[in-house]
Amino acid sequence: MDELKTLETIGLTLPSPTYLFGAIFFGIIGFAAYRHGKKASDMATKWGGIVLMLYPYATSGTWQLYAVGLGIIVGITILRR
Repeated sequence: MDELKTLETIGLTLPSPTYLFGAIFFGIIGFAAYRHGKKASDMATKWGGIVLMLYPYATSGTWQLYAVGLGIIVGITILRR
C-alpha cells in the first residue's frame, strides 16, 4: 500500500471501475465499427471506430469518457445514413 500512496503524492491515481468498464465497452464497440467500416468500405465508420478505440487514452474523467463516447457513436450513426 505504500506504493499506492507514493503514486498518489505525485498525482497518479488508479481509474475507477466505472471508467475501466466504459473504456473496455467503447473499445469493443469501436473495434466492431472499425471491422464493419473496413468490410463495407465506409471510411466514416472505419475512422470513427479507430477514434472510439483510442479516445479513452485522452480523457481523464469518467463523465467525459461516457459523454465523448456516446457523441462519437451518435456521429458514426448519423454519418452512416
